[in-house]
Amino acid sequence: MAKSPEEYFASVPEHQAILEKLRSILLSSELEEKMKWGIPTYCLENKNVAGIGAFKTYAGIWFFNGVFLKDETNVLINAQEGKTKGMRQWRFESLKDIDEQLVKSYIEEAIQNQKEGKEIKPEKKSLVIPDELKEALASNSHLSETFESLSLSCKREYAEYIEEAKREETKQKRLVKIIPMIMEKVGLNDKYK
Repeated sequence: MAKSPEEYFASVPEHQAILEKLRSILLSSELEEKMKWGIPTYCLENKNVAGIGAFKTYAGIWFFNGVFLKDETNVLINAQEGKTKGMRQWRFESLKDIDEQLVKSYIEEAIQNQKEGKEIKPEKKSLVIPDELKEALASNSHLSETFESLSLSCKREYAEYIEEAKREETKQKRLVKIIPMIMEKVGLNDKYK
C-alpha cells in the first residue's frame, strides 16, 4: 500500500501524468491531501471530499458525495450501480481529456456541498446472527460473553461471514475458523486495517 502520492503514482506509470495533473488541481483548492486506502484523498475538516486513482484503462477523480453535484456536462458516472449511493466518478483516458477549469468548478461545488453538510449517511444495518452462530453461542457461555464484548461492527463482520456462505459445509468451516478469533477478541478483518 502506497505511503505517499508519489509512491502511488510511480506504481501506475501509464497514468502518472493524469494523476499529477488532477493532484495539482486539487491542491490548488482548500482541500487537505491525505493518504487513505493507499490512494490520495482530499478532505475538508477531515471529511472526504474527493480522491484520485488509476485503473486499467483510465485514471480518475471521484467525489464522495458526487450525487449532489449538478453535473451539467454529464461527466460523472456511478461506478457501481445499485451499490454506490453517493460517490460519483469522472474518468480520463489521457491528459488532453482534462479541462482544468471544468474540473476546478466541480471541486469547488463539492467543497461548497461539504460545507453545507450535504452528504449521504451510511445506513445502519441491524445485526442478524445466523442460526449456526446462534447455536455455537448458546452452547458456550464463555464464547457468548466474549462475542457480546465485541464492537457491533466486529459482530456484524462475523455474522455476515457465516451468512454469506451458500453451503452448510462452508458455514460450518467458517464457524470453526472464527471461534478462536472471537475468543481472542480479534476482528475478522483486523489484519487489513
